[in-house]
Amino acid sequence: MGCSKLIAGMFTMLLLAPAVLATDPDPLQDFCVADLDGMTVSVNGHPCKPMSEAGDDFLFSSKLAKAGNTSTPNGSAVTELDVAEWPGTNTLGVSMNRVDFAPGGTNPPHIHPRATEIGIVMKGELLVGILGSLDSGNKLYSRVVRAGETFLIPRGLMHFQFNVGKTEASMVVSFNSQNPGIVFVPLTLFGSNPPIPTPVLTKALRVEAGVVELLKSKFAGGS
Repeated sequence: MGCSKLIAGMFTMLLLAPAVLATDPDPLQDFCVADLDGMTVSVNGHPCKPMSEAGDDFLFSSKLAKAGNTSTPNGSAVTELDVAEWPGTNTLGVSMNRVDFAPGGTNPPHIHPRATEIGIVMKGELLVGILGSLDSGNKLYSRVVRAGETFLIPRGLMHFQFNVGKTEASMVVSFNSQNPGIVFVPLTLFGSNPPIPTPVLTKALRVEAGVVELLKSKFAGGS
């Protein structure tokens, strides 16, 4: 009887083995250039273009060479280089951003839900702030980071950058995800679609309804 159970168990494992080995956490080919229009296959990312159609431009990009327009409400401009902008990063788990700042400009408090971030200040000086979780007592870790210096932001922690200098500043950051995602805290709270009910925000922020409505008006239209 025991032998029969053993054989049955081994047979079950053999049946399950193909399913277990059907996926792999690492790339299985040199390149998988994203077919951004390919919607016939549902995957965690994008299907691959045939290499015969990929060319060789997917290995190079000049998108971050040019500064962004900092004439924005935040006084900053983010130039993204994720998989949507650089399809060659598909399945490789990497992407980059460039952020330019006018004097006094800020990259407001935000979160990258799918990536750790590492950055280098290319020009100027930036106050970089990282907010710990409740486990850390909501501690603010901050430092003025100058040209040539680097910083690290663990995945999922809220953070910001602020240009404390009198001249323009810029930084380049890298992520360990082809699509790190971003949640801008002010925009999410006050510019969501549909809006978060005002009573929820008045209770959470401990302010009057008029304050919440004023803040919502500043982010109307998701800007």
